[in-house]
Amino acid sequence: MPIFNRLALAAMLSAIVATAVPALAQDKIVIGDVGSGSSTHWPLYIAIEKGWAAEAKVSFETISIPSSAAVMQQLAAGAVNVGTTGLADALRGADKGAPARVLRIEIGPSPYEVLSAPTVKTWADLRGKTVMIGGVKDITRIYFEDMAKANGLKPGEYDYIYAGATAARFAALASGSIAATILAPPFNFKALGAGYNSLGTSATYTKDVPFTGYTVNVNWAQKNKSAIRKMMDLYARGIDWFYDSKNKDEAVAILVKSIKTDPKDTADTYDFFVKLKVFDRDGDVEKSGIEHLIKILKDQGEIEGSTDISRFYDASLTK
Repeated sequence: MPIFNRLALAAMLSAIVATAVPALAQDKIVIGDVGSGSSTHWPLYIAIEKGWAAEAKVSFETISIPSSAAVMQQLAAGAVNVGTTGLADALRGADKGAPARVLRIEIGPSPYEVLSAPTVKTWADLRGKTVMIGGVKDITRIYFEDMAKANGLKPGEYDYIYAGATAARFAALASGSIAATILAPPFNFKALGAGYNSLGTSATYTKDVPFTGYTVNVNWAQKNKSAIRKMMDLYARGIDWFYDSKNKDEAVAILVKSIKTDPKDTADTYDFFVKLKVFDRDGDVEKSGIEHLIKILKDQGEIEGSTDISRFYDASLTK
């Protein structure tokens, strides 16, 4: 056979093989996030920055949304595949019939701290003042009111205004427009460094109430279980790497790059997270204490239907 024909035949066979065996498709997950990033997503940032997500052929697109409740609205509408939300909003959404279920716990112990203006030195000083939390029904309200009651301050003795993102609440505190707010790291450290007062951390007061989780649109999830499992594996791997103390400096650099935080505040956040053990490798919803949160919401009239955990969590999506 002439060499030209042999080359032509080889090219034709290569084309047939390429058509018959396509490259492995990459999974894409669209995540709805409160604000423009958070230290609570640290393990996922690690998985992306270390190249593990690319190796697993999964990509993440993050959409910034003003509040946890708004994330749930976008998730229910199918505009995002996965939402990073306060668990109270996820539970309320599922109770109201949204096609959404909790995938895993992101952070268990609440990392929040209440910071106040320099003139507000005690909880009693907040009487008649304005406080900013995440939302009318946000989980930050549960945390704040647990702390306030324990310090002799009752609901109604202060006024609320709302901003869903920690960064926005810090900005309000810095502007002098509020007397106090509840902040997650690294913004609590930023506030402390700027001379604001700490009235305490919520983990000291509120027990067995998990903080944040990943929630998924179940219609999308049923068709994309492989993508979900990749994400869960990457997140767990990120947690393992995070807790290895030799990785601290690199972990700090990754968060600084991901959400543009101050290096010192971020290093303090790392130590704080390790001390609290905020990340759990398994993120097991059934062992997280979420049933306690469901009961709290039921008692408050925020959940109308059954408190059976199967209404809020579908283990078949991840296991």
